[in-house]
Amino acid sequence: METLKPTLLGMDRAALATLAETEGEPRFRGQQLLSAVYRQRVSSIQEISSLPQQFRSALAEKGYMIGLPETQKRFLSQDGTVRYLFQFADGQSVETVWMPEGDDGETGDGSEAGDPAVQAAGRHWDRATICISSQVGCAVDCQFCLTAQLGVKRNLTPGEIVGQVCAVLKDQKVDPPQDRINLVFMGMGEPFLNYENFMAAVRLLVEEVSIPESRMTVSTAGIVPRIHDFGKEPIRPKLAISLNASNDELRTRLMPLNRKWSLGKLTAAARDFPLRTRERITFEYVLLRDVNDAPQNAREVVELIRGIRAKVNLIALNPGPGICFSIPAEDRVLHFQQTLIKAGIPAFIRRPRGRDIYAACGQLKQTVEIAAAPLP
Repeated sequence: METLKPTLLGMDRAALATLAETEGEPRFRGQQLLSAVYRQRVSSIQEISSLPQQFRSALAEKGYMIGLPETQKRFLSQDGTVRYLFQFADGQSVETVWMPEGDDGETGDGSEAGDPAVQAAGRHWDRATICISSQVGCAVDCQFCLTAQLGVKRNLTPGEIVGQVCAVLKDQKVDPPQDRINLVFMGMGEPFLNYENFMAAVRLLVEEVSIPESRMTVSTAGIVPRIHDFGKEPIRPKLAISLNASNDELRTRLMPLNRKWSLGKLTAAARDFPLRTRERITFEYVLLRDVNDAPQNAREVVELIRGIRAKVNLIALNPGPGICFSIPAEDRVLHFQQTLIKAGIPAFIRRPRGRDIYAACGQLKQTVEIAAAPLP
């Protein structure tokens, strides 16, 4: 089997300084590497003009490469969402989604989309969200998710996780922190089943790519031991838990993972989670017609999460081939939301983004044959 080349993406500042020293260069060359990889987001070592040619040649001779993923396909949605199909050096691929927001004057955070700086930049959004994958495929096997049909192939490295963000930022020509970028670890895979690599990527994204942890959210299907670990992290995104059912029997049917970590264990971990000031846990609930969308289900959810500082995102099923569930009726979604709100639980209906290009929640499956045409 061919040995993969070492990549600079995924190395922190200490590792890059050590690399420079190993090659007989002063440690400050590591800072130059750091800036080129994570902030300038160069594609090749030869592009790092701040480095002596001798150092660049030495790195190339030893097989080092930047490690940005290759863009196999880009698909553009009618709503401006872009779905990227990225390929890594071993031929495996994942999907990453770019979602610009705020072009209608509503940003959802009290700010105005008509910001002069935004208008001067000639674009029609004032913030954007990148949805990142953490594994090739997924092992959790949620019955309503297309990614589950792939199974899990392997974990992504920290460099491959960060590389998705860097590749999207480079393609979209945006630069945090000047541009407001949010990250959601809600793409392919279960981040808490690739915990160490996921957390290493988070630290790089905060410290080197300059995206604040307050603008990051990670979603877990409910890996209870890792929820406890996550609460102890000094640097961490906000926590979202994929609930999707109101009782154990139903959740086990929809999410077999529930056999190992029941709703009782999951909600206990949520109650123990050390929330920061004004922070809430997000519970995500995918609504399936006549399966988990009844008034009784809503009342059960209220009792499940009562007393937890939380909010609920309601997501109408995003359909796809091989999914045996249907989109819920709109009146059932609204009734479900109102039941939660009347109980004092903030509840929001998430508008699907990129559904027409299989980029919406639960639709990522390395799909290349769709009605929308790929961007050139």
